Amino acid sequence: MEKFTVNPVDVMKQYKTIAVVGASKNPEKEAFTVPAYLQAQGYTIIPVNPTADVVNGNKAYRALADIPMELAAKVEVVDVFRPAEEFPEVAKQVAEMKRSTGRPFVFWGQLGLENEEAKKILLDARVDYVMDKCMRVEHRVMVGWK
Repeated sequence: MEKFTVNPVDVMKQYKTIAVVGASKNPEKEAFTVPAYLQAQGYTIIPVNPTADVVNGNKAYRALADIPMELAAKVEVVDVFRPAEEFPEVAKQVAEMKRSTGRPFVFWGQLGLENEEAKKILLDARVDYVMDKCMRVEHRVMVGWK
């Protein structure tokens, strides 16, 4: 299967509310610096981390299902900072979220990570996906950052 069903740069242009599964409290990790970068660029970040109350100044939720319905209904992209073998479980949660809220529109797996089972789950749920790409890198491509 392809690495994505939608153009990553188009996703960056079109969608601005991102739930980040695996968002980190550790400022030395990509799971902290990438969402912080995106937030600085005007994106709304909703951290999902079962061990954090707050990540980078944003209230964190234990799981996607714990995001309040009124906020979940605004999520456009779920950016996943978890190992690829966990993608199918997250994809199932994303599919359930899509059934209950009509969103998200895109599942995003970070650079170097792909999972074929997750892709099938997402396609069945009619959720587009991007895998093996970094949102920070794609944003920089979009704005012409050198």
